[in-house]
Amino acid sequence: MLSTVMITPEQLIEQLEEAILILLQEFPIKKTPSLSKKQEKDKHKDHPKDVVFNLFKKHPPHHPTEFGVDMSPSDLPPTAQHVLKLLEQLKTQNAILLKSCVISEPSGTHHSPLPPHAEETVRDELDHLRSSPEHYRRHSIATTISDGTYEWHDAVDTMSDGPEEFVMDAQASPEQLEIINRISTIDSQSSIEQLDQSGDETDLEEEVSQPTPRFTQGSKYDTRTIARRTRLPSQVLGDEGSLFAVLKKNVGKDLSTITLPVTFNEPLTLLQRLAEEVEYHSLLDEAVRATDPINRLSFVAAFAISSYAHTRHRSGRKGFNPMLAETFEDTRMKFIAEKVRHHPVELAYHAEGDGWELAATSAGRTKFWGKSLEIIPQGVTRLRIGNDHFTWTRPSSFMRNLLVGTKYLEHCGELTVENNTNQYRCVVDFKQNGYWGPSNVVSGNIYSPTGDIVSRLEGKWDDQISQTLDSSHLRVLWRIKPFPKDAQDYYGFTAFGITLNEITPNLVGNLPPTDSRYRPDVQALEKGEVEAAEVAKHRIEEMQRERRKQGHDRQARWFKQVGNDWVYTGGYWEARARGWKDEDIQPLW
Repeated sequence: MLSTVMITPEQLIEQLEEAILILLQEFPIKKTPSLSKKQEKDKHKDHPKDVVFNLFKKHPPHHPTEFGVDMSPSDLPPTAQHVLKLLEQLKTQNAILLKSCVISEPSGTHHSPLPPHAEETVRDELDHLRSSPEHYRRHSIATTISDGTYEWHDAVDTMSDGPEEFVMDAQASPEQLEIINRISTIDSQSSIEQLDQSGDETDLEEEVSQPTPRFTQGSKYDTRTIARRTRLPSQVLGDEGSLFAVLKKNVGKDLSTITLPVTFNEPLTLLQRLAEEVEYHSLLDEAVRATDPINRLSFVAAFAISSYAHTRHRSGRKGFNPMLAETFEDTRMKFIAEKVRHHPVELAYHAEGDGWELAATSAGRTKFWGKSLEIIPQGVTRLRIGNDHFTWTRPSSFMRNLLVGTKYLEHCGELTVENNTNQYRCVVDFKQNGYWGPSNVVSGNIYSPTGDIVSRLEGKWDDQISQTLDSSHLRVLWRIKPFPKDAQDYYGFTAFGITLNEITPNLVGNLPPTDSRYRPDVQALEKGEVEAAEVAKHRIEEMQRERRKQGHDRQARWFKQVGNDWVYTGGYWEARARGWKDEDIQPLW
């Protein structure tokens, strides 16, 4: 008889399995006479997990277990077969319910693993889910830029289906939460195993299907899918060097003005790193669709937080300092960035989508604190959605462990997103990492114009962000896309970052000569040619110094200064469409 004490669903299912096993042993099927009933009971008590495996997993016909009981389902009476079928359905439904309750597990928190039988149940259910086409999804953004006679598109983004809402049990026990978190881990691991078996040499941390070129016949334009690369030409070569030694020799100087060896760089320019901050621009599409001011602000705040996600594995290397008037474009979000000032270094970018327009001026200064380096961002990010105008500034970032230990990047402070139209605001706190607690945690409050808290956000800037709707409901606004499994070998780049320096077929003949993709030093470092990169970097920097001496320094072409901001003047995409005719754009290298 089952106990009336409150137990978890997993414990209930396990007790049901044990009870059914005892009942099955009483049916008139083959038994091994060498084992007494007491021995069978004792053996069952000693190895309950093995029994559950043997009973409820598929076996070849007439395969006797160690108990001497033939467990072939066809040999069981119809009633017993029906009971087994119902129990399997119960286990499947329980696994689906657990999988749907998404609760973020703090990194650094260690839980006991699931019992093997529970893990097997979840894996069976996930195998069933993976068999459907919807399981394999790729985070990418549809491209609508048309080039000549061809219209190019990225693979369809089937994972950007909007936010996910969940009902949470406020009385869930720590054990249940532990199981839910563990199931999420099993799902990711199973996906990795599936990718490993597929033979694809560029595995990701989670499931990602590779894009393939697609041709549509009979239309005015051929529609082709852009197959973007998933790995850099070369892994990181050589040590990054001692940043502490460089800083010690340049005390009081701005880091951006110090000439560093090329080994301190990663094969991206600072303009391309700005594009990484806009990777999750689909959140702005969600903000456009949201008509409620609180929900719209929630998506905008999630977008602002997501701009840090690409820094999870980045710490010791810096992007190449662009030349004055150097540019970078990305058609996926109609992004154009330009270096607008050399001393101090200032960059500006503009991006737009269906119903939104984003612009920012990026600058900063650094402070050396002995064991860490503080990067203090300066400049404002501005977003327009209809009549709503949002602004925010970024908190400080710290490069830790400059002297000893593994260097890592930490973001600390407040990020306040303000809707200057209706006076709603969201204050997001980037919490400082502790010794024992979870890392990279953020929490935010949304305030009404009267100062009342009307909603809350929580999560991690390198994992996911959720909006708390009430005590039992939450909505996942954003999840990070999977990093390549070997990201650490490739400068810690995201799958998106790996594509930024690639000249895809839709870009051939359409980029201006000032685009970062054409920089020979970046190209050489990306290929692992460190010495060639050093020579090219020195030559490009000397060319800029010579232009400055002769009074022929370049001027910003696509942005103009208005107060403390640099504002996009327009015309870039129009000039691009004309093939840069009548545009006096000179190479920088």
